[in-house]
Amino acid sequence: MDRILELLLVEDDQNDCKSFVSAVDNDPDNFSLIGITNNSARAFQYVIDSHPDAVILDLELHHGCGDGLDLLQRIREANLPHVPFILITTNNISTVTHEIAREMGADFIMTKNQENYSAVSVLSFLKITKSVILNRRQQTGAENIEESPTQAAKRIQRRICTELNKVGISQKSIGYKYLIDAITMTIKDPVPRICGVIGEKYRKTESSVERAMQNAINRAWRTSDINELLANYTAKIKLEKGAPTITEFIYYYAQKIKNDY
Repeated sequence: MDRILELLLVEDDQNDCKSFVSAVDNDPDNFSLIGITNNSARAFQYVIDSHPDAVILDLELHHGCGDGLDLLQRIREANLPHVPFILITTNNISTVTHEIAREMGADFIMTKNQENYSAVSVLSFLKITKSVILNRRQQTGAENIEESPTQAAKRIQRRICTELNKVGISQKSIGYKYLIDAITMTIKDPVPRICGVIGEKYRKTESSVERAMQNAINRAWRTSDINELLANYTAKIKLEKGAPTITEFIYYYAQKIKNDY
């Protein structure tokens, strides 16, 4: 089987994000989504740490931070050994803006108001150009870029964040950061009394850490779209509980992510 394309999505429209997540999940033999952000500075850090094959970049980012041109500028000035294939998506139909984006490093531009535009059409184009994208990676030696332990840890944490966001775990909840730590630890090696270990790190009681994580999970299962939950969390849940337990949740994602890396 050919290697899949690792994609970074830089988009601020939540409906578009959901469409891309669904489209990628429906084509796992060709694509993997390594991260989603609406922040150009954070997107640049993804490029540095995770070396995506391609970036799907919304040019405007009205509801995010920065814009697509800002990310193109950062990538160009960084003089990276490998520059990902950059596909611009935009509502802007100005030929001048498009030309500027191309001069700054955009490989292809798709306007969102064109006929038949969708997440699926974007992925279809990337599938057609897959061999070109992978050849570029090989020619620049990106396949042999050695990842530092720090970069690997950041990449895995970003993947965890992406998975938590898919099921609606709120970043504002106290349990969010605890779940990230718990899944990260379990990927490396299961830790007995993990809530106690995390509690020691943050100077919290074991019971408060456990309660915060379970509350974050319960809230997501209570407020998120049921179809999103069923699509992104495929483990069985006991009906009487209505939501995964902390242990079930942590081990599900630790195993899922560990299998990918």
